[in-house]
Amino acid sequence: MKLKTLIILLAGVASFSSQALEISSKDIHEGQLMRSKFEFSGMGCSGGNVSPQLSWSNAPKGTKSFAITVFDPDAPTGSGWWHWTVLNLPASTTHLERGAKITKGLETRTDFGKPGFGGACPPEGDGMHRYQFTVWALPQEKVDLPADISPAVVGFTLNSMALDKAVLTATFVR
Repeated sequence: MKLKTLIILLAGVASFSSQALEISSKDIHEGQLMRSKFEFSGMGCSGGNVSPQLSWSNAPKGTKSFAITVFDPDAPTGSGWWHWTVLNLPASTTHLERGAKITKGLETRTDFGKPGFGGACPPEGDGMHRYQFTVWALPQEKVDLPADISPAVVGFTLNSMALDKAVLTATFVR
């Protein structure tokens, strides 16, 4: 009887974990180099500064909004570099098109000093950088933060309240 109970519990855990929030993209792929169109336009970089297409699925029960962040933990700053922070996307949102214009939601300030997507732009010769595209499932419709808030505060807030998150990590080198 104990073995049967254990098998049922393990089956439940396996089916639960298969329903975790997932993120994917037609434009970028896990561990692979991003194309130059996703490179920043400025600061010595000459890319298109276009956000890649993103899709997500399997939002947990209770999700009332989503957030998107893009973070480079390899930036030589001692604290990484925030490339995009988007809050308050409606729970009905399941994707963003390439070059997304956020009309339902709030883009907050990035480490480039203004809201909006800022493409990859690691220093020349600094080696490969990882860009973590994260979708966050949130339990409230609105995260009440101002557009000029520090991106680190956005990250802290999202980590403190997320129901789930999914990360797709692409790379870039100059």
